[in-house]
Amino acid sequence: MKLIIIRSFSFALALAGITACVTGPDTQNDAPQATAETPSPQPVGQSLGNIEYQTYLLANELFANLKPAQHLRYAVAGFVPVTSLQYESQHQSPLMLLGHQLEQGLMTEATKRGFTTQEFKLSNDIVIGQHSDRVLSRNIANLSAPERIDFYITGTLVHQQGGAVVNARVIEARTKDVVGAATRFFPSGLFWDEEQVTTRQGRLYRMQDKG
Repeated sequence: MKLIIIRSFSFALALAGITACVTGPDTQNDAPQATAETPSPQPVGQSLGNIEYQTYLLANELFANLKPAQHLRYAVAGFVPVTSLQYESQHQSPLMLLGHQLEQGLMTEATKRGFTTQEFKLSNDIVIGQHSDRVLSRNIANLSAPERIDFYITGTLVHQQGGAVVNARVIEARTKDVVGAATRFFPSGLFWDEEQVTTRQGRLYRMQDKG
């Protein structure tokens, strides 16, 4: 009787060992988990219409070391060519509106990430026009003085063949210290890629897609 009990106990231990080998350790938790902050893969060969995606990636780098606080206010200004530091309306290029779009896009990205942004172009009253109503204005007479601004978000554009290099920065208004910075290349096909217009040395060039 004792021999039978010992053999049964040994068989139970062997069976438990086999089960452990088959099951193995739980490795599901070792795999990297996708998060909401992980950007979706960029569609291959589709640059048109991806200005939002490029702005999102720029914002990831720009705000990487900054934490939002409700008592701090941010103002987003336009991005301008580095050579003139002002918008050049006569410079026709596929990315001529990139500076304006970056201003609007980074305001959206900053707000979504919890930063308090100010719209300093907000008029005191609703401006009623013949064809539309609006509350944004560039007429200084329609604007009130902005509230306290703690940080500016702005940057410069360096136009190159095939696109532009965007240099963005977050600047503390009082000390003028740069507390955040980012650089990213924006390809010229972000706005359109079938037909492109540009100026070089005062001459207008129109380029059509050969595809």
